[in-house]
Amino acid sequence: MNTPVTAAQSAKFIVIEGLEGAGKSSAIALVRDFIEKHTGKAPICTREPGGTPLAEQMRDLVKIANESDPLCDEAECLLFYAARAQLVANVIKPALANGEWVLGDRHNLSSLAYQGGGRKLMPLVSAISDATLKGFKPDLTLYLDIDPKLGLERAARRGELDRIEQQEIEFFKRTRATFLSFADADESIKIVDASQSMAEVHKDIIALLQEQSW
Repeated sequence: MNTPVTAAQSAKFIVIEGLEGAGKSSAIALVRDFIEKHTGKAPICTREPGGTPLAEQMRDLVKIANESDPLCDEAECLLFYAARAQLVANVIKPALANGEWVLGDRHNLSSLAYQGGGRKLMPLVSAISDATLKGFKPDLTLYLDIDPKLGLERAARRGELDRIEQQEIEFFKRTRATFLSFADADESIKIVDASQSMAEVHKDIIALLQEQSW
């Protein structure tokens, strides 16, 4: 006899990842619409860092440059995980337990790539990740892959770049390489070629979503 699937068991956590200029915003809107059509209800949408009142304050600390008191790499990493811990504990896990799907704009893979790879802090990132998340991870991650130079050109056209977006190109090359390394090692992370036209990117995303056994 098959055991009935509860709403909490069927709820999924999907995350969109990518470098600056990869097109995360349009991808998130697309996936949000897909989930709503699939489940009949809009997902809980989150962003990282941020997503709770306290986590949003931490977002300001890591996004805004302070020339008189520059944020050191280790402090940046700790702030990201403090914000994430708040979001997971107070928003994501409660939503999933209530049977609600969650759609995230970034999650732990970003810290592994940006702070672990880009900042070269992988031992620290791995230790904090294990301590705070305890194995919790998305059911599906869509990584929008793009060459850093092209991505930053796109990002610059949106307006003024934030503190992290102003890093040197080698930082983003290391970050991208780390994204790809984790994607190659984890079947739940799917790579989408974000250098294509928006129509082609969206076509690939829909195909990946339709492949899932939900």
